[in-house]
Amino acid sequence: MNENIYFWIAFNGFVLVLLALDLLVFHRKAHEVKIKEAIFWTLFWIALSLGFNLFIYYRYGTDPALEFLTAYLIEKSLSVDNLFVFLLIFNYFGIPTQYQHKILFWGILGALVLRAIFILVGVALLEKFHFITYLLGAFLVFTGIKMATSKQEEIDPKANPVVKFISRFFPVTNALVGDKFFVRKEKTLFVTPLFIVLVMVETTDVVFAADSIPAILAVSQDSFIVYTSNVFALLGMRALYFALAGIMKLFHYLHYGLSLILVFIGAKLLLANFIKIDMMYALLVVAVILVGSVILSLLLPQKEADKNIPPSNIE
Repeated sequence: MNENIYFWIAFNGFVLVLLALDLLVFHRKAHEVKIKEAIFWTLFWIALSLGFNLFIYYRYGTDPALEFLTAYLIEKSLSVDNLFVFLLIFNYFGIPTQYQHKILFWGILGALVLRAIFILVGVALLEKFHFITYLLGAFLVFTGIKMATSKQEEIDPKANPVVKFISRFFPVTNALVGDKFFVRKEKTLFVTPLFIVLVMVETTDVVFAADSIPAILAVSQDSFIVYTSNVFALLGMRALYFALAGIMKLFHYLHYGLSLILVFIGAKLLLANFIKIDMMYALLVVAVILVGSVILSLLLPQKEADKNIPPSNIE
């Protein structure tokens, strides 16, 4: 698949139109996103993604379509872990639910730009230096093991280097000022805690991209497949967050399922010259691991003491 520049412009233009409609029409006024609305938008983005998957199937064939679906499923699954961190950040700063959508919107818009850069650079390196493929596989295996053995770290905005940089050059208001990121007081420009949260969401996503982008590049090295699957997974992230926010803590074994997927994808890449795993079987393995981790989470509930996320606020 080697699309011309006009197709890329058309695709990105389509994405920008969807984002504009989302922000300026459907979520023009800040409001709390209810579970019914969140589920509707989650299903909408999933249906749109699967529709694009059908487009790839009819235009390019089975293998590219399977690569897209596998990459989309992996990115969508890894985003759940990302959403859990977003929940911790929002709880830490005490951000009202009616303002969370705006933060996620701009956060994901920034993530689209940053990930596009990561993907283009990653694909170019893999095409030029084949040995990077083995480094990528080893990195995924290492990341999967680390994910399974490490505990969730506490959110500490003061330790975030980007937040430190901003706080050094811009004064921060003591409280939220509606849904504004900036406010001017007596000719001095202040940033609000809402902007600090946006910065944390952006930098957190960069950290997660260091795991998710290599995982997708291990599935496909076609920049079109990698980019579009990433975009569709990110577009549905906000709706998925509001749909799962109340029950996210129930899926406590999903974290281990995701780590197993990273190890599997990494091993598949390392052993590609010895064992050829068809993309259909790879997709099936990923799906079984995801469904199995969710079912296991529901069958073996976490202890109540471990479920609680202690909320705290920044002074």
